[in-house]
Amino acid sequence: MGDNKSCVLVSACLLGENCKYNGGNNSNQAVIDFVADKNVLAVCPEVAGGLPVPREPVELSCGRAYDKKGKCYDVAFHLGIQKILDLMTSKEISLAILQSRSPSCGVNEIYDGSFSGRKLQAHGLFAQRLKDSGYRICDAEDINELKGK
Repeated sequence: MGDNKSCVLVSACLLGENCKYNGGNNSNQAVIDFVADKNVLAVCPEVAGGLPVPREPVELSCGRAYDKKGKCYDVAFHLGIQKILDLMTSKEISLAILQSRSPSCGVNEIYDGSFSGRKLQAHGLFAQRLKDSGYRICDAEDINELKGK
């Protein structure tokens, strides 16, 4: 069992929380198994920023969050990121396991902003902020590389 201070931050959708833009989740059994004996802080920056479930899909273009019609969601995204960062100040986060390709949480790649399914190597806004702040981040698809560590 993890100690009371150290915990793993996890994208809430990976744990089965229905917080995705389409009302669903990205439940990931490998992530669930990895954190089973750890203290977990489940987060969704988009919901924390006040966005509803379901909501319009958003992609990043030039570092800004837009839906397909061109509506900008930067304020909600940054508000959610800040709320979670504030929550994290009272915790010792040993690792953040984040949802692949998300405009908030993508670690290895995100969608390119064209809503065409094309991806590019970049971080989502929350993932980038965590990385810049010195947190260890892991894409959910890379969880098997952490086993045994």
